[in-house]
Amino acid sequence: MNEEKRQAEEMPEQKAENGAVTAETEGAEREAGTAAAENAVGAAETGKAAKAKKRFWKGFLIGFFASAGVIAVLAAVTFAILFRVLDSRNSTVQAGVEDTGVIATPSEANPENLDYDRIDSKIRLIQKVIHENYLFDEKAEDVEEGIYHGMADALGDPYTVYYSAGEYEKLTEETSGTYYGIGAVLGQDSETGAMTVVRVFPGSPAEEAGLLAGDELLSVDGQETAGMDLNLLVEQYVRGAEGTKVEMVVLRGEDREQVTLDVTRRAVDIPTVAYEMREGGIGYLQIAMFETATTQQFKDAVDALESQGMKKLIIDLRDNPGGDVAAGVEMLDYMLPDGLLVYTAGRDGVGQKYYATDGHEVDVPTAILVNGNSASCSEIFAGAYRDYGRAAIVGTKTYGKGIVQFVIPLGDGSALKITSAHYYTPKGVDLHKKGIEPDYIVEDDETLETDPQYEKAVEILKSGGKS
Repeated sequence: MNEEKRQAEEMPEQKAENGAVTAETEGAEREAGTAAAENAVGAAETGKAAKAKKRFWKGFLIGFFASAGVIAVLAAVTFAILFRVLDSRNSTVQAGVEDTGVIATPSEANPENLDYDRIDSKIRLIQKVIHENYLFDEKAEDVEEGIYHGMADALGDPYTVYYSAGEYEKLTEETSGTYYGIGAVLGQDSETGAMTVVRVFPGSPAEEAGLLAGDELLSVDGQETAGMDLNLLVEQYVRGAEGTKVEMVVLRGEDREQVTLDVTRRAVDIPTVAYEMREGGIGYLQIAMFETATTQQFKDAVDALESQGMKKLIIDLRDNPGGDVAAGVEMLDYMLPDGLLVYTAGRDGVGQKYYATDGHEVDVPTAILVNGNSASCSEIFAGAYRDYGRAAIVGTKTYGKGIVQFVIPLGDGSALKITSAHYYTPKGVDLHKKGIEPDYIVEDDETLETDPQYEKAVEILKSGGKS
């Protein structure tokens, strides 16, 4: 594959050494343009994951990001704010990868036979009208960039984005300073563009400032969020030097009260995996998102639970926006028997297959908790378990995001992040815009002190999966 086509997925990113996360993760290949965040989940809140009801497309974990040199966005990088587009790493998945073909050739670049002469003529005509009649000053550079942005926007795909040279530099530049975040996960509705808070981590600057899950984000340091790319918002406005403040204006509750909060940036150390042994030999394991660091945290958690006599297992993927697909594949490899775990395919049927190859598995009765904010790599994870018949899925229908993006630098400093393929479960289920229907549909009820979804999972495991 052309070296310039570095795949990166929605937000997988890899190293999370510091900061924020985006779960754009499109399925599984890390979206370029995002950064990794190794801090992500938050202690397993005894049984009940933080509730965030609003739909989201891009889940960002805005946590701490300390890095003396950012990582290049493309090849699975980590961004200086712990802000990374979760979901999807590249083709280099450790657990066995098989190429099924190559990407479409340049000869197929213009399938619609666009009339470039006519387009050029019309652009010149419009520019002439603007030049002769427009009241205010115009910036030629902005006009040109608007044309390129329009080409990507016209596809109607929220994951295909054109980055100007300045925007792309912001996402990939090396930084000599240390940057920090606020300790929250943001999401963006693909249809409305609205950004909401999906999760606020305990003990984080966001929690201390009063930010709540479900808050709708209106502006950050005076920059309105409407129409912005979530990655750019986090990179340019949310991250910053330790001890500095970021002003966030949100709408809260059914009455949509406008609330202004000042959040102080600082290092936030949030593990992406939390676990504990519970009554009846049931191990509880919560995964907040999939990061490079999550793999070892997950394996250590499973090993610890087994050493404590685990007989059954509940894996909580609620409000998990996805992340690094490579991490998810390696985790599945540790739990499931050797075999196909997930594969990708573009419109021409070309893609890759990812396999479990380590010979290790953990075969205990398992239930997986999901909800409408479980997306991308979370869906790949739950889908593989279902196809292998190794888990009962409990909760509500998942988000439905299972597509791959990669970023192509365009030679002049700008770049195009483009959707290129779908992810499929081992049995060929396409998750995109469909999601996973749980085996046991259980709505969450915020008015209750208990967790009905978790309780149902316990009931199912105790009854041998027959409840």
